[in-house]
Amino acid sequence: MIKILIVDDDDGLRSVLSDILQDKGYATDEASSGDEAIEKATSTKYDVVLLDLVMPKMGGMDVLSEIRKINTQTRVIMITAFATVDSAVEAIKKGAVNYISKPFSIDALDVAIRRALEEAKFDERSGSLGLDNALKYISNSIRRDMLKLMEINNGMRLMEMTKVLDIEDHTKVSFHLKMLKDAGIIKQNRKTYYLSKEGHEILTCLKILESHFTDQAQMNLSLQEEHYKKNNANILTAEGLILQ
Repeated sequence: MIKILIVDDDDGLRSVLSDILQDKGYATDEASSGDEAIEKATSTKYDVVLLDLVMPKMGGMDVLSEIRKINTQTRVIMITAFATVDSAVEAIKKGAVNYISKPFSIDALDVAIRRALEEAKFDERSGSLGLDNALKYISNSIRRDMLKLMEINNGMRLMEMTKVLDIEDHTKVSFHLKMLKDAGIIKQNRKTYYLSKEGHEILTCLKILESHFTDQAQMNLSLQEEHYKKNNANILTAEGLILQ
């Protein structure tokens, strides 16, 4: 069962989040301070930590650094009522995988947790495959599309892929097929090419990466919009004072 540690000095919030996450099938634990969080993270392996940024004594950024030292595989999601672009960037640099501003919806939190778990799965799978090898074969857009087509259609022939990909020269498709076949990512049965077990694993990594980058772009856009609104509010306030 997935274990989640909730770190926040607000007793009520911790309790509510714990109940909600347990209803969703997660095992939860709570810590009311940074010191308690570090102590628990030392003795228990957590898949995800929900960490408040502003707490008495030890702040969230310091706790984040310590938790990452204890277990680099633990995914940390920062939660705070004081979100800024700078604090978000600093948290990501220190190893957080996401950043959520209070007040937040349970759906938004659920998405962030699932995304963190998918990233962990990607790291595990890409590690077993060899990350450099995985990235090498999904870096080319034609090969990415070919792998997706083979999964959707449970295998495809050379000329079928050439037509669907709208590539005039079928030898180009043959070239990429040979690379994928030599790497053991696809197999061939007569004239049909289909994904091998490793191919399915790499495609799973690709989907996780694409989903992560989409979510990351949306999060960055939200932070930029929030920053823009605050700047506009400050400008309007200043203009009002000048007009007075």
